[in-house]
Amino acid sequence: MKNPVLVEVMRGALVESRHRGAVVALDADGRTVFEIGDIDRPVFPRSAVKAIQALPLVESGAAEACGFDDRDLALACASHSGEAAHAERAAAMLARAGLDEDALECGSHWPLGEQATLDLARAGQTPSALHNNCSGKHAGFLCVCCHGGVAHRGYSGFDHPMQRELRAVMEQVTGAVHDRDNAAVDGCSIPTHAVPLRALAFGFARMATGAGLAPRRAAAATRLLGACMAEPFFMSGSARMDERLMAAAGGRIFCKTGAEGVYCAAIPELGLGVALKCDDGATRASETMLAAMLAKLLAAGDPLAATLRDMARPPVVSRRGIKVGEIRATDVLA
Repeated sequence: MKNPVLVEVMRGALVESRHRGAVVALDADGRTVFEIGDIDRPVFPRSAVKAIQALPLVESGAAEACGFDDRDLALACASHSGEAAHAERAAAMLARAGLDEDALECGSHWPLGEQATLDLARAGQTPSALHNNCSGKHAGFLCVCCHGGVAHRGYSGFDHPMQRELRAVMEQVTGAVHDRDNAAVDGCSIPTHAVPLRALAFGFARMATGAGLAPRRAAAATRLLGACMAEPFFMSGSARMDERLMAAAGGRIFCKTGAEGVYCAAIPELGLGVALKCDDGATRASETMLAAMLAKLLAAGDPLAATLRDMARPPVVSRRGIKVGEIRATDVLA
């Protein structure tokens, strides 16, 4: 199936670029509420499933033993911007387990946040693994290992007990097989598995409602999504889409971006999970797809729906800040 064009980039009155993709919304019984495109084609969710991967941190009792609050749990689910507050909190999480940044196996990169990169460079510093956007997730993995008395070295490897546990959790929540046949390596060096968008949306509907999950897992899901919605800065970063959207939603919507144009979301009040993929991997398009999709699922007169529709039409600006066009969802989605 050839996915339809879901996003257009306008310059003046003309369409300059087009982005194809697929989107789906499911309830916790697996019923499809809305779908466009090929939602059964396997995709790598990348960082969009970090909240599911953080379930063992809460379920195991590691988060409680370490005294983690909402900000710590949000960082464990984050693709953060590498701002000072993010790096400092990741270091503090590791310290609770008696570790430091040398234990991280995610690698280092310059912060995703431009200002954070400039601040580091001006201080004559180079980035460490703490600035990696996945350092909070990896800190969570390490805390689980230490709490459970598992040797943490090599925790990113496919056969490590931590990764075996994560595969079992992902399979149970999404209903999709996670094994060597659909595995690859994510940017932060842990395994990532290609599964259908349908399974990802189903998983987040379960995360939002607890349906189909054991009581302890359901409680952990509620705790993690709540922490992210309460502290979106620590789950994302200054002025980024996840932070802006969840702040605007005021605890009504959870959303999480992933690399290469993937997005997952949950609307607890409706009991729905959402997953989408922009075929060409463009973040500008996946963000517009997400906002338009969420607006479509809310009641037409809901003020939040209007806010989301505005977020789904970001301007295209010149170097002087003059609006010269916009990014918009096509009629098939909007």
